[in-house]
Amino acid sequence: MPYALVTGANRGLGRETVRQLALKGFTVVLTSRSESGRAVAASFRRENLAVDFHQLDVADGQSIAELKEYLTERYDHLDVLVNNAGIHYDTFQNTLTADFAIVEEAIQVNTLGPWRLSKALLPLLRKSDNGRIVNVSSSSGSFADSWPGTPAYSLSKAALNMLTKKMAADLEETNVKVNAVCPGWVRTDMGGPEAPRSVAEGAASILWAALLPQDGPTGGFFRDGEVANW
Repeated sequence: MPYALVTGANRGLGRETVRQLALKGFTVVLTSRSESGRAVAASFRRENLAVDFHQLDVADGQSIAELKEYLTERYDHLDVLVNNAGIHYDTFQNTLTADFAIVEEAIQVNTLGPWRLSKALLPLLRKSDNGRIVNVSSSSGSFADSWPGTPAYSLSKAALNMLTKKMAADLEETNVKVNAVCPGWVRTDMGGPEAPRSVAEGAASILWAALLPQDGPTGGFFRDGEVANW
């Protein structure tokens, strides 16, 4: 039985990623900072999809430790970790007007959260024959393709991309692959109603990286299964 965990999965891209993984036969642990994720997981189970729930705040070390204990007691391995939880698409500020409290929170959630969680769950991922870590990033964190504004979000995603490369290198001799994906501009609460892509289209990029074969890439940045600019 394959097992996956998705963070920030009570809505939007995370929720759709849970659905798509469950439809592929995974038992998925849906996590969210809000307890609203519990009802979302229950709704999936009513559709006969194997979805568990555990509350998780990726910026809280104690919350990560509690999740690790829960998983270790119930699951003998983990095949896929999707670091999807994200915060502060700060279109309302630039580097000269930035509120550093927002910047620091973005880094805590968008960069250090995936780092802490991946490190904590690595023992379970290494027990998988095909361990996969998928960091949900953004072209706003690309040096080549970024745009003005959103300094907190962009800097935190650029750092997440570097984390992806570093962690992939550190795990190069193992069965765990680490990649970053850009789902594109998606119609979510963060992306807004004008975004051109559906959540299903955005989640498909994430699923591609989660289901990479043994000879698939590691340490890369991808959009729609194609190499994206760093």
